[in-house]
Amino acid sequence: MSHLDITAVNDARPQGRTVPAPRQDRDQARDPFFDNAKYLAIVLVVMGHAWEPLRSESRAVTALYTFVYAFHMPAFIVISGYFSRSFDASPAKVKRLVTGVVVPYVVFETGYTLFTRWSDGEPDRAVSLLDPLYLTWFLAALFVWRLTTPIWKRVRWPLPVALVIASLATLSPAIGQDLDLQRALQFLPYFVLGLSLRAEHFRLVRRREARIVAVPVLLGALALAYWAVPRWDYAWLFHHSAAQDLGVPAWYGPLMTLALFGCSTLLVGCFLAWVPGHRTWFTALGAGTLYAYLLHGFFIQAANHWDWERHSWFHQPIGAFTVTVVAAALGTALCTAPVRRVFRGVVEPGMDWAFRVSAGPGTSSRPAKG
Repeated sequence: MSHLDITAVNDARPQGRTVPAPRQDRDQARDPFFDNAKYLAIVLVVMGHAWEPLRSESRAVTALYTFVYAFHMPAFIVISGYFSRSFDASPAKVKRLVTGVVVPYVVFETGYTLFTRWSDGEPDRAVSLLDPLYLTWFLAALFVWRLTTPIWKRVRWPLPVALVIASLATLSPAIGQDLDLQRALQFLPYFVLGLSLRAEHFRLVRRREARIVAVPVLLGALALAYWAVPRWDYAWLFHHSAAQDLGVPAWYGPLMTLALFGCSTLLVGCFLAWVPGHRTWFTALGAGTLYAYLLHGFFIQAANHWDWERHSWFHQPIGAFTVTVVAAALGTALCTAPVRRVFRGVVEPGMDWAFRVSAGPGTSSRPAKG
Protein backbone atom coordinates (compact mmCIF):
# COMPACT_ATOMS: atom_id res chain seq x y z
CA MET A 1 0.00 0.00 0.00
CA SER A 2 1.42 3.37 -0.98
CA HIS A 3 1.88 6.41 1.20
CA LEU A 4 -0.47 8.34 -1.00
CA ASP A 5 -3.28 6.09 0.12
CA ILE A 6 -2.39 4.95 3.64
CA THR A 7 -5.45 3.92 5.63
CA ALA A 8 -6.02 4.09 9.35
CA VAL A 9 -5.74 0.35 9.74
CA ASN A 10 -2.27 0.42 8.20
CA ASP A 11 -1.09 3.24 10.45
CA ALA A 12 -2.31 1.26 13.45
CA ARG A 13 -0.46 -1.86 12.31
CA PRO A 14 2.21 -3.04 14.78
CA GLN A 15 5.76 -2.54 13.61
CA GLY A 16 8.52 -5.14 13.59
CA ARG A 17 8.62 -8.71 12.42
CA THR A 18 4.96 -9.67 12.68
CA VAL A 19 2.92 -12.17 10.78
CA PRO A 20 0.88 -10.26 8.16
CA ALA A 21 -2.88 -10.49 8.38
CA PRO A 22 -4.61 -12.59 5.75
CA ARG A 23 -5.39 -10.64 2.57
CA GLN A 24 -9.12 -11.14 3.09
CA ASP A 25 -8.95 -9.56 6.56
CA ARG A 26 -6.93 -6.63 5.25
CA ASP A 27 -9.38 -6.03 2.42
CA GLN A 28 -12.33 -6.14 4.81
CA ALA A 29 -10.62 -3.60 7.09
CA ARG A 30 -10.27 -1.05 4.28
CA ASP A 31 -13.09 1.36 3.62
CA PRO A 32 -13.89 0.95 -0.09
CA PHE A 33 -15.10 4.56 -0.20
CA PHE A 34 -11.56 5.94 0.05
CA ASP A 35 -10.13 3.44 -2.42
CA ASN A 36 -12.89 4.38 -4.88
CA ALA A 37 -12.20 8.09 -4.35
CA LYS A 38 -8.46 7.69 -4.92
CA TYR A 39 -8.95 5.68 -8.08
CA LEU A 40 -11.41 8.18 -9.57
CA ALA A 41 -9.15 11.08 -8.63
CA ILE A 42 -6.05 9.56 -10.22
CA VAL A 43 -7.98 8.91 -13.44
CA LEU A 44 -8.89 12.60 -13.48
CA VAL A 45 -5.22 13.50 -12.93
CA VAL A 46 -4.11 11.44 -15.92
CA MET A 47 -6.91 12.82 -18.10
CA GLY A 48 -6.00 16.37 -17.11
CA HIS A 49 -2.39 15.87 -18.20
CA ALA A 50 -3.54 14.29 -21.46
CA TRP A 51 -5.77 17.30 -22.20
CA GLU A 52 -2.96 19.83 -21.84
CA PRO A 53 -1.89 19.88 -25.53
CA LEU A 54 -5.53 20.38 -26.60
CA ARG A 55 -6.28 23.44 -24.49
CA SER A 56 -5.18 26.12 -26.91
CA GLU A 57 -7.67 25.21 -29.64
CA SER A 58 -10.72 24.13 -27.66
CA ARG A 59 -12.68 26.20 -25.21
CA ALA A 60 -14.62 23.11 -24.13
CA VAL A 61 -11.46 21.14 -23.33
CA THR A 62 -10.02 24.12 -21.47
CA ALA A 63 -13.23 24.40 -19.46
CA LEU A 64 -13.07 20.71 -18.54
CA TYR A 65 -9.39 21.11 -17.68
CA THR A 66 -10.13 24.09 -15.43
CA PHE A 67 -13.07 22.31 -13.78
CA VAL A 68 -11.07 19.16 -13.01
CA TYR A 69 -8.00 21.05 -11.80
CA ALA A 70 -10.18 22.92 -9.33
CA PHE A 71 -10.66 19.81 -7.22
CA HIS A 72 -8.68 16.72 -8.25
CA MET A 73 -5.41 17.52 -6.44
CA PRO A 74 -7.23 19.14 -3.49
CA ALA A 75 -9.19 15.88 -3.14
CA PHE A 76 -5.97 13.86 -3.13
CA ILE A 77 -4.38 16.18 -0.59
CA VAL A 78 -7.40 16.20 1.73
CA ILE A 79 -7.42 12.39 1.77
CA SER A 80 -3.65 12.32 2.32
CA GLY A 81 -4.09 14.66 5.28
CA TYR A 82 -6.90 12.56 6.70
CA PHE A 83 -4.72 9.45 6.71
CA SER A 84 -1.72 11.33 8.08
CA ARG A 85 -3.44 12.05 11.41
CA SER A 86 -1.53 9.30 13.20
CA PHE A 87 1.91 10.60 12.16
CA ASP A 88 3.78 11.32 15.39
CA ALA A 89 7.44 11.28 14.28
CA SER A 90 7.94 7.92 15.97
CA PRO A 91 10.73 5.73 14.52
CA ALA A 92 8.23 3.52 12.70
CA LYS A 93 6.44 6.48 11.14
CA VAL A 94 9.72 8.16 10.18
CA LYS A 95 10.83 4.95 8.50
CA ARG A 96 7.58 4.83 6.57
CA LEU A 97 8.02 8.48 5.58
CA VAL A 98 11.52 7.77 4.26
CA THR A 99 10.68 4.58 2.37
CA GLY A 100 7.33 5.75 1.01
CA VAL A 101 8.05 9.41 0.23
CA VAL A 102 11.77 10.29 0.30
CA VAL A 103 13.09 7.26 -1.58
CA PRO A 104 10.44 7.42 -4.36
CA TYR A 105 11.11 11.15 -4.64
CA VAL A 106 14.84 10.60 -5.21
CA VAL A 107 14.23 7.75 -7.67
CA PHE A 108 11.57 9.49 -9.75
CA GLU A 109 13.14 12.94 -9.61
CA THR A 110 16.26 11.36 -11.10
CA GLY A 111 14.22 9.29 -13.55
CA TYR A 112 12.17 12.20 -14.81
CA THR A 113 15.24 14.38 -15.20
CA LEU A 114 17.00 11.75 -17.32
CA PHE A 115 13.82 11.11 -19.30
CA THR A 116 13.31 14.83 -19.91
CA ARG A 117 16.76 15.06 -21.47
CA TRP A 118 15.34 12.94 -24.28
CA SER A 119 11.69 13.99 -24.37
CA ASP A 120 12.34 17.74 -24.23
CA GLY A 121 15.68 17.72 -26.03
CA GLU A 122 17.61 19.07 -23.04
CA PRO A 123 20.77 16.92 -22.82
CA ASP A 124 22.40 19.30 -20.33
CA ARG A 125 19.58 19.25 -17.77
CA ALA A 126 21.12 18.43 -14.39
CA VAL A 127 19.61 16.24 -11.70
CA SER A 128 18.56 18.50 -8.85
CA LEU A 129 16.86 17.02 -5.82
CA LEU A 130 15.98 20.52 -4.60
CA ASP A 131 13.98 21.50 -7.69
CA PRO A 132 11.13 19.00 -8.16
CA LEU A 133 10.46 18.20 -11.79
CA TYR A 134 7.01 17.61 -13.21
CA LEU A 135 4.99 15.28 -10.94
CA THR A 136 7.51 14.90 -8.14
CA TRP A 137 6.45 18.15 -6.47
CA PHE A 138 3.72 16.21 -4.66
CA LEU A 139 6.20 13.92 -2.90
CA ALA A 140 8.32 16.90 -1.83
CA ALA A 141 5.23 18.66 -0.52
CA LEU A 142 3.93 15.53 1.22
CA PHE A 143 7.27 15.19 2.99
CA VAL A 144 7.01 18.75 4.30
CA TRP A 145 3.34 18.44 5.25
CA ARG A 146 3.72 15.14 7.06
CA LEU A 147 6.78 16.30 9.00
CA THR A 148 4.76 19.26 10.31
CA THR A 149 1.75 17.12 11.26
CA PRO A 150 2.59 17.06 15.00
CA ILE A 151 2.59 20.86 14.96
CA TRP A 152 -0.84 21.11 13.30
CA LYS A 153 -2.24 18.64 15.81
CA ARG A 154 -1.21 21.00 18.63
CA VAL A 155 -2.25 24.35 17.12
CA ARG A 156 -5.55 25.69 18.42
CA TRP A 157 -6.82 26.92 15.03
CA PRO A 158 -4.86 24.91 12.47
CA LEU A 159 -6.93 25.67 9.35
CA PRO A 160 -6.99 29.49 9.76
CA VAL A 161 -3.24 29.44 10.43
CA ALA A 162 -2.64 27.33 7.31
CA LEU A 163 -4.76 29.73 5.24
CA VAL A 164 -2.73 32.68 6.52
CA ILE A 165 0.51 30.89 5.56
CA ALA A 166 -0.85 30.09 2.09
CA SER A 167 -1.96 33.70 1.64
CA LEU A 168 1.45 35.01 2.66
CA ALA A 169 3.07 32.65 0.16
CA THR A 170 1.16 34.35 -2.68
CA LEU A 171 2.75 37.62 -1.57
CA SER A 172 6.27 36.19 -1.63
CA PRO A 173 7.72 35.58 -5.12
CA ALA A 174 11.17 35.31 -3.51
CA ILE A 175 10.31 31.94 -1.95
CA GLY A 176 11.98 30.30 -4.93
CA GLN A 177 11.82 26.78 -6.34
CA ASP A 178 13.59 24.80 -3.62
CA LEU A 179 11.39 21.74 -2.97
CA ASP A 180 8.67 23.67 -4.83
CA LEU A 181 7.92 25.33 -1.50
CA GLN A 182 5.55 27.84 -3.08
CA ARG A 183 3.22 25.04 -4.11
CA ALA A 184 3.64 23.18 -0.81
CA LEU A 185 2.61 26.26 1.13
CA GLN A 186 -0.32 27.18 -1.11
CA PHE A 187 -1.74 23.65 -1.03
CA LEU A 188 -1.09 23.35 2.73
CA PRO A 189 -4.67 24.28 3.83
CA TYR A 190 -6.09 21.23 2.05
CA PHE A 191 -3.71 18.92 3.92
CA VAL A 192 -4.52 20.60 7.23
CA LEU A 193 -8.22 20.32 6.42
CA GLY A 194 -7.75 16.59 5.96
CA LEU A 195 -5.96 16.39 9.31
CA SER A 196 -8.93 18.12 10.94
CA LEU A 197 -11.62 15.87 9.47
CA ARG A 198 -13.21 12.89 11.18
CA ALA A 199 -15.10 9.89 9.85
CA GLU A 200 -18.44 11.58 10.53
CA HIS A 201 -17.55 14.41 8.16
CA PHE A 202 -17.16 11.97 5.30
CA ARG A 203 -20.42 10.30 6.27
CA LEU A 204 -22.16 13.66 5.83
CA VAL A 205 -21.10 14.05 2.21
CA ARG A 206 -22.10 10.46 1.49
CA ARG A 207 -25.75 11.09 2.38
CA ARG A 208 -28.42 11.09 -0.30
CA GLU A 209 -29.17 14.78 0.29
CA ALA A 210 -25.53 15.65 -0.40
CA ARG A 211 -25.58 13.75 -3.69
CA ILE A 212 -28.70 15.62 -4.81
CA VAL A 213 -27.22 19.02 -3.96
CA ALA A 214 -23.90 18.12 -5.60
CA VAL A 215 -25.45 17.78 -9.07
CA PRO A 216 -26.42 21.45 -9.66
CA VAL A 217 -23.23 22.61 -7.93
CA LEU A 218 -21.00 20.56 -10.23
CA LEU A 219 -22.97 21.55 -13.33
CA GLY A 220 -22.84 25.19 -12.28
CA ALA A 221 -19.09 24.97 -11.70
CA LEU A 222 -18.59 23.45 -15.15
CA ALA A 223 -20.66 26.23 -16.75
CA LEU A 224 -18.68 28.83 -14.78
CA ALA A 225 -15.44 27.28 -15.97
CA TYR A 226 -16.60 27.54 -19.59
CA TRP A 227 -17.56 31.19 -19.08
CA ALA A 228 -14.23 31.94 -17.38
CA VAL A 229 -11.96 30.48 -20.08
CA PRO A 230 -11.30 33.78 -21.91
CA ARG A 231 -11.63 35.89 -18.77
CA TRP A 232 -9.45 34.21 -16.13
CA ASP A 233 -5.99 32.68 -15.86
CA TYR A 234 -6.39 29.07 -14.72
CA ALA A 235 -2.73 29.08 -13.66
CA TRP A 236 -4.08 30.10 -10.25
CA LEU A 237 -5.21 26.49 -9.85
CA PHE A 238 -1.62 25.23 -10.05
CA HIS A 239 -0.74 27.11 -6.84
CA HIS A 240 2.91 27.40 -7.87
CA SER A 241 3.24 31.17 -8.40
CA ALA A 242 2.97 34.32 -6.36
CA ALA A 243 0.40 36.91 -7.41
CA GLN A 244 3.04 39.18 -8.94
CA ASP A 245 4.28 36.30 -11.09
CA LEU A 246 0.80 36.05 -12.60
CA GLY A 247 0.81 39.73 -13.56
CA VAL A 248 -1.64 41.02 -10.95
CA PRO A 249 -1.28 43.21 -7.85
CA ALA A 250 -0.02 41.44 -4.74
CA TRP A 251 -3.29 41.89 -2.84
CA TYR A 252 -4.99 39.54 -5.32
CA GLY A 253 -3.06 36.67 -3.77
CA PRO A 254 -4.76 36.40 -0.36
CA LEU A 255 -8.18 36.99 -1.91
CA MET A 256 -7.65 34.26 -4.48
CA THR A 257 -6.31 31.93 -1.80
CA LEU A 258 -9.51 32.22 0.22
CA ALA A 259 -11.80 32.14 -2.82
CA LEU A 260 -10.13 29.12 -4.38
CA PHE A 261 -10.02 27.27 -1.09
CA GLY A 262 -13.75 27.78 -0.64
CA CYS A 263 -14.59 26.76 -4.21
CA SER A 264 -12.22 23.80 -4.32
CA THR A 265 -13.38 22.49 -0.94
CA LEU A 266 -16.99 22.70 -2.08
CA LEU A 267 -16.17 20.79 -5.28
CA VAL A 268 -14.19 18.18 -3.34
CA GLY A 269 -17.27 17.62 -1.20
CA CYS A 270 -19.45 17.30 -4.31
CA PHE A 271 -16.97 14.90 -5.89
CA LEU A 272 -16.87 12.74 -2.76
CA ALA A 273 -20.67 12.78 -2.58
CA TRP A 274 -20.81 10.77 -5.80
CA VAL A 275 -18.01 8.35 -4.95
CA PRO A 276 -19.48 4.86 -4.41
CA GLY A 277 -19.32 3.70 -0.81
CA HIS A 278 -19.49 0.00 -1.68
CA ARG A 279 -16.99 -2.30 -3.36
CA THR A 280 -16.86 -1.92 -7.14
CA TRP A 281 -14.76 -3.37 -9.93
CA PHE A 282 -12.21 -0.57 -9.41
CA THR A 283 -12.04 -0.57 -5.59
CA ALA A 284 -8.90 -2.73 -5.48
CA LEU A 285 -7.20 -0.30 -7.86
CA GLY A 286 -7.37 2.42 -5.20
CA ALA A 287 -4.35 0.85 -3.48
CA GLY A 288 -2.19 1.59 -6.54
CA THR A 289 -2.81 5.28 -7.08
CA LEU A 290 0.73 6.36 -6.23
CA TYR A 291 2.04 4.00 -8.91
CA ALA A 292 -0.28 5.53 -11.49
CA TYR A 293 0.61 9.04 -10.37
CA LEU A 294 4.36 8.56 -10.58
CA LEU A 295 4.45 6.42 -13.73
CA HIS A 296 1.90 8.03 -16.03
CA GLY A 297 4.10 11.08 -16.57
CA PHE A 298 6.57 9.02 -18.59
CA PHE A 299 3.78 8.08 -21.03
CA ILE A 300 2.50 11.66 -21.22
CA GLN A 301 5.96 13.09 -21.86
CA ALA A 302 6.76 10.43 -24.46
CA ALA A 303 3.49 11.12 -26.30
CA ASN A 304 4.18 14.85 -26.26
CA HIS A 305 7.68 14.20 -27.60
CA TRP A 306 6.10 12.76 -30.75
CA ASP A 307 3.81 15.81 -31.08
CA TRP A 308 0.63 13.78 -31.39
CA GLU A 309 -1.44 16.94 -31.02
CA ARG A 310 -0.26 18.17 -34.46
CA HIS A 311 -2.83 15.90 -36.07
CA SER A 312 -6.03 17.85 -36.56
CA TRP A 313 -8.14 14.78 -35.82
CA PHE A 314 -7.29 15.01 -32.11
CA HIS A 315 -8.73 18.52 -32.01
CA GLN A 316 -12.13 17.32 -33.14
CA PRO A 317 -14.70 16.16 -30.55
CA ILE A 318 -14.18 12.49 -31.38
CA GLY A 319 -10.41 12.92 -31.13
CA ALA A 320 -10.60 14.65 -27.75
CA PHE A 321 -12.96 11.93 -26.54
CA THR A 322 -10.51 9.26 -27.69
CA VAL A 323 -7.66 10.97 -25.83
CA THR A 324 -9.83 11.00 -22.70
CA VAL A 325 -10.66 7.30 -22.97
CA VAL A 326 -7.02 6.33 -23.58
CA ALA A 327 -5.91 8.42 -20.60
CA ALA A 328 -8.51 6.78 -18.34
CA ALA A 329 -7.38 3.34 -19.53
CA LEU A 330 -3.74 4.23 -18.88
CA GLY A 331 -4.49 5.45 -15.36
CA THR A 332 -6.45 2.28 -14.68
CA ALA A 333 -3.74 -0.03 -16.03
CA LEU A 334 -1.04 1.62 -13.92
CA CYS A 335 -3.02 0.92 -10.74
CA THR A 336 -3.18 -2.82 -11.36
CA ALA A 337 -1.44 -5.48 -9.29
CA PRO A 338 1.10 -6.55 -11.98
CA VAL A 339 2.39 -2.97 -12.27
CA ARG A 340 2.62 -2.68 -8.51
CA ARG A 341 4.60 -5.90 -8.28
CA VAL A 342 7.10 -4.74 -10.88
CA PHE A 343 7.69 -1.28 -9.40
CA ARG A 344 7.19 -1.97 -5.69
CA GLY A 345 10.94 -1.90 -5.13
CA VAL A 346 11.14 1.81 -6.03
CA VAL A 347 7.67 3.00 -4.95
CA GLU A 348 7.32 1.05 -1.70
CA PRO A 349 10.77 -0.29 -0.80
CA GLY A 350 11.03 -2.19 2.46
CA MET A 351 14.64 -1.23 3.25
CA ASP A 352 14.71 -3.03 6.60
CA TRP A 353 18.47 -3.26 6.17
CA ALA A 354 18.78 0.53 6.51
CA PHE A 355 16.95 0.95 9.82
CA ARG A 356 17.43 -0.13 13.40
CA VAL A 357 14.85 -2.39 14.96
CA SER A 358 12.89 -0.43 17.59
CA ALA A 359 14.05 -1.29 21.07
CA GLY A 360 11.41 -2.90 23.24
CA PRO A 361 10.48 -6.13 24.98
CA GLY A 362 12.03 -8.97 23.07
CA THR A 363 13.62 -6.77 20.41
CA SER A 364 17.14 -5.64 19.70
CA SER A 365 18.43 -2.17 18.90
CA ARG A 366 20.86 -3.58 16.37
CA PRO A 367 20.34 -2.81 12.65
CA ALA A 368 17.94 -5.18 11.00
CA LYS A 369 19.50 -7.69 8.64
CA GLY A 370 18.48 -7.43 5.01
